Amino acid sequence: MLLKYKVIDKDGVKTDGQMDSASKDVAISDLQKRGFNIISLEEVTTDTALDRAEASLGSIGTPRRKVKQKDMVIFSRQASTLFESGVSALKTFRLLAAENSSPALQIILTRVADSIEKGVSLSDALNENPETFSSFYVSMVKSGEETGKLKEVFLYLADYLDRDYDLAQKTKKALTYPAFVITTFIAVMIVMFVFIIPKMAAMYADQGQTLPWVTQVVLGISSFFVDYGIFLLFGLIIFGWLFVRYSMTEEGRYNIDEFKLNIPVIKNLYQKMFLTRLADNMNTMLTSGVPIIRSLEITAGVVDNVVYKRMLARISKKVSDGLPLSKAFFDEPEIPVVLVQMIKIGEETGELGKILKSLALFYKREVDDAIDTSISLIEPLMIVGLGLGVGFLVAAVLLPMYSLSADIS
Repeated sequence: MLLKYKVIDKDGVKTDGQMDSASKDVAISDLQKRGFNIISLEEVTTDTALDRAEASLGSIGTPRRKVKQKDMVIFSRQASTLFESGVSALKTFRLLAAENSSPALQIILTRVADSIEKGVSLSDALNENPETFSSFYVSMVKSGEETGKLKEVFLYLADYLDRDYDLAQKTKKALTYPAFVITTFIAVMIVMFVFIIPKMAAMYADQGQTLPWVTQVVLGISSFFVDYGIFLLFGLIIFGWLFVRYSMTEEGRYNIDEFKLNIPVIKNLYQKMFLTRLADNMNTMLTSGVPIIRSLEITAGVVDNVVYKRMLARISKKVSDGLPLSKAFFDEPEIPVVLVQMIKIGEETGELGKILKSLALFYKREVDDAIDTSISLIEPLMIVGLGLGVGFLVAAVLLPMYSLSADIS
């Protein structure tokens, strides 16, 4: 339950606030342990934004909705501004929790603020909510605590999340249109084969004429869907279930990710997306003072590809054994030579962070170009494929009609 309290601290100063607790007795015990003399303690029953968030998402301990990345970008920028203004971490999270428009993020920020109020460090409080704050995010904040640069760290995080969100949106946008068109085409074809073609087949059978091979093929496909479609549907469902189970295993994820990296058009895009995230993550963490080995380990956890994740784990092991970063990257065939050369220059000049920032910008432009190129290739191929499919179906329908007309004349 959410409780509102008024207390007097050890210095005799009155203060008030809110806290989440299992019961009033537990709350009283917690406040007394922190040295407070309790004036009042009552359950919050007003229809506040947080109350509405709890009602829609469940209890504070178990939010059921995932926080959107765009909300995290906005939150990080707001936190950076408040820290720059000298606002404490507790007040920052209390304020942002009260004013945030995302119910799910309101609940998480309230939990973080409660932990901070109990004496937990900011990074540890964030680490208690791994469903929202990744190891990358927590490590960045920890480095900000150690260096006294929380303002800069939250600004770095906002910029990074914004770039990552933009990259994800561009990729999704590139795939949405082809996926919609292909799905619609398949649905229309199924309707044709199951409902329309069988009626035409009965008409042709009544005429008793010899049908062209194109029409025979289409009628055969239609007959298969009508007679065995239900078994095909069950087969697809079972196959989908087995595929999902397989994709949840380590071996399955690795094989699927490896297959993605061997698709001719998609391979180039995936590689550039990985290199963008690699350079961007490493630049952000190294600039914030995170050690290079830890940066590699965190980046491996952020990368959404098991093949690259294992590669970064190998590189991290080599670097921890004393091998230079450029040499460790050079031993991996998936890493372009230009990236290895740039990292080597960064090591020699002591400007590895700036070099990685330049590489991140370079590969971001490469990703944009790769997405545009993929779209320019996919759209004509899709149009040709759809045209051939529709043309084949139209020919199968019209040829017998022309033949019947010729016989009548």
